Amino acid sequence: MRDNALVKELRALGHDATMLPLYMPLTLDEENTGAGMPVMMGGVNAYLQQKSAFFRHTPRWIDQIFDSPALLAAAGKRAGATSPKELGDITLSMIQGELGQQKKEIERLAHWAKDNTSPDVICLSNSLLLGVARRLKQEFNVPIVCCFQGEDSFVNGLDEPYKTQTWQTMSQRAAECEALITISEYFADTMTKILNLPREKMHVVYNGINLEGFAPAPEIPPHPTLGFFARNCPAKGLHTVVDAFISLKKRQTVPDLQLRVSGTRAFGDEIFVAEQQEKICKAGFEDHARFLPPLSREEKIRFLQSLSALSVPATYGEAFGLYLLEAWACGVPVAQPKSGAYPELIAETGGGVLCEPNDAESLADAIEKLLANPLAAREVGQHARQMTERYFSAEVMAKNFLKVIETLI
Repeated sequence: MRDNALVKELRALGHDATMLPLYMPLTLDEENTGAGMPVMMGGVNAYLQQKSAFFRHTPRWIDQIFDSPALLAAAGKRAGATSPKELGDITLSMIQGELGQQKKEIERLAHWAKDNTSPDVICLSNSLLLGVARRLKQEFNVPIVCCFQGEDSFVNGLDEPYKTQTWQTMSQRAAECEALITISEYFADTMTKILNLPREKMHVVYNGINLEGFAPAPEIPPHPTLGFFARNCPAKGLHTVVDAFISLKKRQTVPDLQLRVSGTRAFGDEIFVAEQQEKICKAGFEDHARFLPPLSREEKIRFLQSLSALSVPATYGEAFGLYLLEAWACGVPVAQPKSGAYPELIAETGGGVLCEPNDAESLADAIEKLLANPLAAREVGQHARQMTERYFSAEVMAKNFLKVIETLI
């Protein structure tokens, strides 16, 4: 979503930007700026080439079968059920690039790019793509830029020796890039320490969103409403929000508090969601909580406008969190843990309150403080909206991105 918004704004600013999807078709709720582009390094072929030497030498007509959009889409639906512990060998191989088992896919990517593009600079959207940098540099001899968007939690979830070997290989490959871009000061510090790279090589470009259609609700919601909007999984802290909601209902300090939950659900998330719903039912508050299906862009905006506050208390150090920008764009304040980039972003916008990480009672205290005065909470949200326009629009992101790129060309 971030890359799609970036490419759209780069084009609006007069630049020729191409977005090429890798592994799987893009899943977006906005216009796809990569429409018509083939999926390169298809995820099914990459997997088969990892597991069998036979598929490392198959002709293209066989590979095309496994690159069919329908098959890739079906495979993508199960992606959320795959643990990093099962992906150590293929992750390392992909980072090794031309030395890994997916060499055939990287060659195809290089040849397609040579025949169809003429770039002044190549940007890899995240550091797990560093394996293609050396081959593309060889083909084009142009600057390579790599973005870091929160890959540490995935790599740290790999089993040894793959975790250590992956970090070591990423460090070597990242050093070959002309510039590295990350999405927060927090994550810049995190990755420079992990990869042992010079801090000055890491440029911070905050994420931005397309603000079209986003606006604060015309009135304060009739009932105080706490929202959660992210993938419905343990890592994003849905269970902590549910526990905080139950605690607040028992305290009776926020009269008629409602809970609204939405976001994507990957394969396997339904069991976890059912457990949270059962927890609310056992506490006797099922009439005050609703779990909604994934929403379209328009439905998402209406959902956010219905909230008094949002909380997505991720259990790990979140590198950014686009859901915060979407909430602030609708004038909704947030309650977040003192971890990851959350303190940095809230300091930039004044858009909410902080609590202790992985602590439902501390989160309940923060929400209670935020919703004790509905008018004050609305003012916090309105101010955050103004700061989002100033610092976190897609246009601002694109201009800051260009500042880095223009130093390389």
